Amino acid sequence: MQLPKRRLNAHIQSIPIVVVMSAASFAQAPQSPGSGSESAAPALPANTQEAEPPGGKRVFGVLPNYRTADASQEGNTLTSRQKFNIAAKDSFDWPLVLLSGALAGLGQLTDQDLGFGQGVKGYTHRLATNYADQAMGNLFTEGVFPAMLHQDPRYFRRGTGRKWSRAGYALTRVFICDSDSGRRQFNYSEWLGNASAVAVSNAYYPENRTALDNTSKLFQQVGTDAVSQVLKEFWPDIKQRLLNRRSR
Repeated sequence: MQLPKRRLNAHIQSIPIVVVMSAASFAQAPQSPGSGSESAAPALPANTQEAEPPGGKRVFGVLPNYRTADASQEGNTLTSRQKFNIAAKDSFDWPLVLLSGALAGLGQLTDQDLGFGQGVKGYTHRLATNYADQAMGNLFTEGVFPAMLHQDPRYFRRGTGRKWSRAGYALTRVFICDSDSGRRQFNYSEWLGNASAVAVSNAYYPENRTALDNTSKLFQQVGTDAVSQVLKEFWPDIKQRLLNRRSR
């Protein structure tokens, strides 16, 4: 029996919206007097990104979290080597294969890229191309273009404030970033990096090379990054609540 593709695709496209709403609703935004990103903090060395990211190395044990930093680290300039180090960790962390496998399964279920076929061969092809999409996107947006354009690739987690304000902040970081000089700039690295990854992907997506296809893939990549930043913003809160429930 063939599944209704239009209905399934509509449900898949609604997943990012559901994820954002669920994360914001489930997370607890702890506030205490005198705390917050505006409170005074001592200057931190530039290598503080080597410390454990807020919430750990992976969100839900799957999504790489090396790009996330505490708000107190904002203003500390990274070297090009440190930027590439973050990009490499995000690109070659083993759970990324699991994420790519899930995306490959959705692609197989909805018959995306018909030329790949079905069966084991088709799934393997989709797995490889999905992993290439994720890895190249990370390398370009977190390493190559931040080094070239002198922009900071990190997501600085707020951690306090109203939940919807934090969600809005997380979503808009695909448009706004810090420069190495500490000024706010348009996030050229995010858009040029993903655009470059999409351009390279034309080599292994021969059936989807039109301008419309490339534009659609670009917005999907950037949208995925935006949603992942919402998860990174609220993941430490969610993790703490889960731990509290287990300890009862």
